[in-house]
Amino acid sequence: MAPPSTPIAVEPTLIMSPTRHPSGEIVRLSPFRCVPADIAPRDVQDLMAYPFFSLAKSPRVAPIDFRMGELTIRVDATPEYGMATIWDADILIWAASQIIAARNAGRDTSRLMLATPREILTFIDRGTSARDYDRFRAALDRLQSTTIETSIRQPAERWTRRFSWINEWKERTDAKGRPLGVELVLTDWFYRAVLDKDLVLSIDRAYFALTGGLERWLYRIVRKHGGRQKGGWSFELDHLHLKSASLSPFKRFAFELRDIVRRQPLPGYALTIERNSRGRECLAFKPAESRTSASLGIKPNSHSRGGKSTGGMPVDNSVDKR
Repeated sequence: MAPPSTPIAVEPTLIMSPTRHPSGEIVRLSPFRCVPADIAPRDVQDLMAYPFFSLAKSPRVAPIDFRMGELTIRVDATPEYGMATIWDADILIWAASQIIAARNAGRDTSRLMLATPREILTFIDRGTSARDYDRFRAALDRLQSTTIETSIRQPAERWTRRFSWINEWKERTDAKGRPLGVELVLTDWFYRAVLDKDLVLSIDRAYFALTGGLERWLYRIVRKHGGRQKGGWSFELDHLHLKSASLSPFKRFAFELRDIVRRQPLPGYALTIERNSRGRECLAFKPAESRTSASLGIKPNSHSRGGKSTGGMPVDNSVDKR
């Protein structure tokens, strides 16, 4: 009689990101274990105000090359993965939200973040099917392979900084390929911004339900500049097009903006199309109290001034369409 077979223990499989060789930071940094909790979403103001992401569904390879005075932003993508999109940026919103909530609770944080894909996907209002997990991995690859060069928040020496949103990441799966957890290392440029309370704003959780790339970008612009100012804010349409770094022609861009005004999808804000004293078409926006999320607690942006209309003098930027 044959002896009974002995069960063989199967170790979890470690999947490394294919986009870059490991830098070793996962070994050197102290891990920050994120906790699934109902916390307020937070976004970094620089990412809300400037064009760092593609707003298109189709892969974008054409670089973003934005200049405003001495401020410069250059975003490059690889043909294999394409540029990180505004939907991929939801992972950065999750990261910022976790870091701020932990620090408010007196917990130590780190650029090395540990979580499960389910926790991240649930926070950003995504599904948890096998297809959603594949999209999640693709988003991490784009966040790592996209490179950014900018002068924002650099010392007076006028240096520029070059980085990717994620330095490296890895995932553990079980014997059947089901995800058990993910480890990712944030870039120091982003992490330092999150630690500065003046550079972070709360956003409405309904933002994650916005499906269009342009309306997502527009919400971030409106939230950054409008805050809770009763006087509102406005931008000339051609200035918004410049700020968007969109590949769409201006005529198409303006058509889509007018459609957003018609639909009024932005949570907490009312939009109108007006003409300013120079006869130029403007997008005006102000808080819509009845539609503002009660749990958001938005405060005025400390860097903004009420009732502002911005025309031919650029102040910020960003866009594309999904």
